[in-house]
Amino acid sequence: MTSPSSPAPLPTPEAPRRGTSGPAASVPGQASGSTTTTTTTPHAHRDVVVGVLAVQGDVREHVATIESLGGRAVPVRRASELAAVDGLILPGGESTTIDKLTRTFGLAGPLRELIQGGLPVYGSCAGMILLSDVIADPSTDRQGNPQQTIGGLDMVVRRNAFGRQRESFEADLAFAGLATTGDAAGDDPVRAVFIRAPWVEKVGDGVEVLAQVPAAETPQAGPSEGADADLEPVARIVAVRSRNLLATSFHPEVTGERRVHELFIRMIRGEA
Repeated sequence: MTSPSSPAPLPTPEAPRRGTSGPAASVPGQASGSTTTTTTTPHAHRDVVVGVLAVQGDVREHVATIESLGGRAVPVRRASELAAVDGLILPGGESTTIDKLTRTFGLAGPLRELIQGGLPVYGSCAGMILLSDVIADPSTDRQGNPQQTIGGLDMVVRRNAFGRQRESFEADLAFAGLATTGDAAGDDPVRAVFIRAPWVEKVGDGVEVLAQVPAAETPQAGPSEGADADLEPVARIVAVRSRNLLATSFHPEVTGERRVHELFIRMIRGEA
């Protein structure tokens, strides 16, 4: 794994998407012979169906954002409903509560299998924590058992790293991979809202860093960072992608920012 201050590793070649036929879409910048071929997927000529995990969290905001982009968004509360979606959003909320409820409702196991099989999934804030393979500071239940994750992203996250509710803040971020959407150009800064937000402490070789909060704009370390609280600020990773998985530690759905969700839709279609 690399530290937040290390250069962002290059993305690994993408695997075929769930439900696609023929060769996988080529990765930008990857050599593919003398001719560039665009792969057509079954999703390319119809509205995608995006599920939003609806056991807890800010579900309505994600639904509204997907629908504003021409997609169809449906709440997902049961494992049987996963078969009807082309991609899934894990919303912000309480990561410990979502963890318990996904296991209670029998969703955790099927989600892990679908992620391994290539289902596109986007996690924001708590959703980022759920997609991480490792939590640096997991919550524990009354029996001392640490919270679990669904996993899939080879990285370490720290919960509430930027502080509690009163330390919430906003920042303009450079974000790689976005396209022009409405009045927002692809290279315009993303206005990011951080509410009890995690950050990514380490990423594996297959994880691409898409956005960081610059060191000069990083608030004083939150209380969960313990002994590191007095260290000088460093840039903090707040958005990543690895093949079919996308995660942000902030909430684009609450500011009217649609380009992150548009990127996710393009991932589902095999266009990004």
